[in-house]
Amino acid sequence: MVCTADVDLELKSPCRRGEMILLAAPVADRQSAAVESGCAGDMPDGFSGMCAGFFTGGADGTGLKAGAVLHDASRRAVLRVTARVPLVLPCMQHAAYGYTATVLEDLPAGRLSAAVCSPQLTAAWVTLSDKGAAGLRTDSSGPAIGEMFRGAFADSHVQGYLLPDEGAALKALLTDLALTQRYDVVFTTGGTGLGPRDVTPEATLAVIEKRLHGFEQAMMAASLCKTPHAVISRAVAGTLGTCIIINMPGSRKAVLENMQAVLPALAHASAKLRGDKADCGT
Repeated sequence: MVCTADVDLELKSPCRRGEMILLAAPVADRQSAAVESGCAGDMPDGFSGMCAGFFTGGADGTGLKAGAVLHDASRRAVLRVTARVPLVLPCMQHAAYGYTATVLEDLPAGRLSAAVCSPQLTAAWVTLSDKGAAGLRTDSSGPAIGEMFRGAFADSHVQGYLLPDEGAALKALLTDLALTQRYDVVFTTGGTGLGPRDVTPEATLAVIEKRLHGFEQAMMAASLCKTPHAVISRAVAGTLGTCIIINMPGSRKAVLENMQAVLPALAHASAKLRGDKADCGT
């Protein structure tokens, strides 16, 4: 992991290993007095009962990405950021953003100084399936993406999502995962064929900024080695911000074949997208 910043936190209550914590970033209209008066206990619906904390110094947390790990002064990994979330609290005039995180070690209430460290690569997968979203089918292709990614990058963070075959929902989620959660790679699985509900390529093309034809060609070549039916795939790949977005097929078998085609180039492509100036031949 690479550690790039330090943060200071104020934990309002003890947090136990395995619990979820809500961390609020500072905003202009919430003064320190409001924090001390109990704003931290005024959690929005769905967060009541969670341990809570506020950024009080150092980096304010606005640059954290999903998968970042906070290490205490003893170099213990104590918190893993899971998502950036909007906060609407009665004690604040304006909505703000905060973070949910998983507690990795028991933490007492009070101040915590921590180093922010990021994995080599972070990835999210999004399974598109009407039946899966309705609970009528078990998702096997999404977890296969996660397994192969972790196998290729031991120092990684991976998270899965499940949606029905809805283009608008996919566009919104892809934008959030790339620009707000700041994942390095987002895979989709499903919805790349010719069916009336297959809308994944259209949704992806609507949000990406640069097309990655090489990834598309590598996946097509791998698939054609297995079946002539691969020619009907409309899978696309591209970038949004510093995130690489790749459409995968819907079946577990095809996912495994296509992942083998793109995994060798992902680390290099991601580094270049983030501004790496090293010569490509080195």
